Amino acid sequence: MNEGQRPDPDALLAQMQASERRAARGRLRVYFGASAGVGKTCAMLTAARALVGQGMAVLAGVVETHGRRETAALLADLPLLPPKQVPYRDRVLPEFDLDEALRRRPALVLVDELAHTNAPGARHPKRWQDVFELLDAGIDVFTTVNVQHLESLNDIVGGITGVKVHETVPDTVFERADEVVLVDVSADELLARLMDGKVYGLDQASRAARNFFRKGNLIALRELALRHMADRLHGDVQAYRVEQSIDSLWKTGAVLLACVGARDGGEHIVRSAARLAAQLNGRWHAVYVETPALQKLPDGERERILRTLKLAQDLGATTAVLADSDVPAAIARYAQAQNIARIVVGRGSGSLWHRPMARRLAAAAPAVDLIETAAQNPGQTPVLKTPGKNGDRPHFSGNVPWLHYAIAAGASCALAVAMQPFSGVLENTNIAMVFLLAVLLVAYRFGRGPALLSSVTGVAAFDFLFVAPTFSFAVSDVQYLITFAVMLATGLVTSHLTAGLRFQARVASHRELRARALYEFARELTGVLQAEQVFDITSRTLAGAFRARVTLLLPDEHGQLQAPDSDVDPAIAQWAFDHAEAAGFGTGTLPSSPVFYLPLTAPMRTRGVLALLPDDRRWLLVPEQRRQLDTFAALAAIALERVHYIDVAQGALVQMASERLRNSLLAALSHDLRTPLTSLVGLAESLARSKPALAPSQLELAEALRQESLRLSTMVANLLDMARIESGAVQLKLQWQALEEVVGSALRASRQTLREHQVVTRLPADLPLVRYDAVLIERVLCNLLENAVKYTPAGSTIALGAATAGTMLRVTVSDNGPGLPAGQEEAIFEKFTRGENESARPGVGLGLSICRAVVAAHGGTIGASTAPEGGAAVTFTLPLGTPPAPPEELDHE
Repeated sequence: MNEGQRPDPDALLAQMQASERRAARGRLRVYFGASAGVGKTCAMLTAARALVGQGMAVLAGVVETHGRRETAALLADLPLLPPKQVPYRDRVLPEFDLDEALRRRPALVLVDELAHTNAPGARHPKRWQDVFELLDAGIDVFTTVNVQHLESLNDIVGGITGVKVHETVPDTVFERADEVVLVDVSADELLARLMDGKVYGLDQASRAARNFFRKGNLIALRELALRHMADRLHGDVQAYRVEQSIDSLWKTGAVLLACVGARDGGEHIVRSAARLAAQLNGRWHAVYVETPALQKLPDGERERILRTLKLAQDLGATTAVLADSDVPAAIARYAQAQNIARIVVGRGSGSLWHRPMARRLAAAAPAVDLIETAAQNPGQTPVLKTPGKNGDRPHFSGNVPWLHYAIAAGASCALAVAMQPFSGVLENTNIAMVFLLAVLLVAYRFGRGPALLSSVTGVAAFDFLFVAPTFSFAVSDVQYLITFAVMLATGLVTSHLTAGLRFQARVASHRELRARALYEFARELTGVLQAEQVFDITSRTLAGAFRARVTLLLPDEHGQLQAPDSDVDPAIAQWAFDHAEAAGFGTGTLPSSPVFYLPLTAPMRTRGVLALLPDDRRWLLVPEQRRQLDTFAALAAIALERVHYIDVAQGALVQMASERLRNSLLAALSHDLRTPLTSLVGLAESLARSKPALAPSQLELAEALRQESLRLSTMVANLLDMARIESGAVQLKLQWQALEEVVGSALRASRQTLREHQVVTRLPADLPLVRYDAVLIERVLCNLLENAVKYTPAGSTIALGAATAGTMLRVTVSDNGPGLPAGQEEAIFEKFTRGENESARPGVGLGLSICRAVVAAHGGTIGASTAPEGGAAVTFTLPLGTPPAPPEELDHE
């Protein structure tokens, strides 16, 4: 196996790690189609039934039949997961029961309509997130999705059909699928199925045929689905070729490679390749091969080449700069690695010594199709800036170090003079070897050009000083002509090879420096705990690696960047932060700015902006340098995000510690106050009954003392209950009971509080038994009734009602008072939160918080709202379950 065929060890390690992750995770199969009605659900059910026949445990989690008889028939024999009933406003929505599916842990779960949005209050807002949790649990999933639900195609589909689809799936979800099955039918067949009522009902089908299901729409959607599937298959082919170490080209995709060289007309090649790629609706690449000779081009020429690559990148190409001394071989290797079967090159006429690039590429890559573009100005002869072997020849300009050539020539002459005393001692062949050694050393030190001059000078000096007749360029023996030719050729070949190796060593050294810089940067970031440390490390490392002035801009809590006093434009930096796109020099946004602004995009959000003012702005146009900068920025963004979550975790720990301390203090205080408060209530009652009887004014004071003592005792009891509930010390005593019993006891306990209000109960006679803790639910009802009394005027009506809603029992306490403060529907359930700040109403704001804790412990939910006709309503739910059957009566004969 040669070097080009040897697998990359890093790639093999990445494949092994990916295989291990896939083995621990469930597999996702997506049935993909152009629109509803193509048969995705039927195909999914058919495959599932086949697996059931093979003994696999399959569970139909969510399958939407939409009233289709064929779909219902396929679903009939499969185990079906009952939907979870989720209350939402005045109705109940059936949703996928994720917890039950995880509890059952089947081998495969069927989850239809991947783009579905879950009801508010569900664990995840989107169904695809439910699917990912199943996959993380090691459960395989079959699902369905239409092309219009892909996020990247949403606006395109909307422009075609005129219908905006709001339920979408991120493209990354589609890309992470282990398998995608395309379900496809023609537009005519789909329309026929629609009119036969196999997609929607007949009246709905006629409306659909006039709107979304027009034939033109279906054809366009089908094309989008087929092209998207083709793009995915191209990636699968590439992954398979890498995994199997396949080097031969597979002409499966319409991918182009544009070759940018030192000739004029590179922009014409790039634009031609972009047009061809657009016509083929395929991807394309653009590469530039930098040889040792091309490194000596003037700065203006190199910037022109880099601008051409930037143009290709702006036109959608994947760009690369390859370092190699053999241009055709480098291009062929790149095409082979990327599985590119079409290469676009400029038309060249070649010369007497060098074949055109197209012919050399054809020899280096015989399996590739070559496309030659015509010259941009056919009437003019294209100027080859650096002709020579492999498309290069040293370009002599004012930047060439002529001193090197002088040293090379002087070294050959000095060597000739130094070897003159050994003329009669050593054979001429040995002296010739010494001259070849000098050529080799010059090539190693100064490069190809000086080595060529050294070779020619050495041959001349050898002829003049050592070949008879000496001190003359005449040759007496014809055999020495062969010696001169071999010596010159050997010197030329040796200098070429040595210069090439020197170039490759320099390229390898640069790559090693870049890799080391990334390694050192990542290692330093692993130990940071503060954003200031990330700032210092990033600024120092990038300033040294890219020879630039670096500024890191971080946002405040309002998302506004804090710009230091520097050359940074705050407006451009804020734009880059808000849009998560690079701006400034070398980009399409405000390119006239001398500063380059790169957003620090982390997995969760953008964490800041990196601003660079390089000493040499040309390097920003080099694709490899830009990719390395992107890598630095990604590492810095991840470090900032990690620091942020460290702060969040520390804040959570502090909050938890303070919460525990507060609960301990509340519990201790409540315990210490209960006994004296109980005594105070008893003393007030005894005082009211004392003999002789108290005067009316004294009796009134005694009653007021008793009422305030009771109120304070209730507040302390609430504090103690809250502390016990949050500490987990409360054990529920669940029993199957009728709701009427706890409602009656709550009303009796609150009769003194409700004496100035009218209470209406609405309890249906057929309410089922519910399993709950009677003492705690009574406390919930008492707190809700007391809360309604506090915030309604005397004489108001308080209603207490209950009704079943799916698998839950809904209990509502409402009033006809002023209602809830706007925007406080959730806040009123927080601890120590009151409906009116600094009001004269008694209480510490724990009643509703206790209600939420008790209801949550029962597996229910609680919420508050303001009725349209006025007044507040608090509703909590309790799970219904299945009550035990009554014992059978014994027959006595």
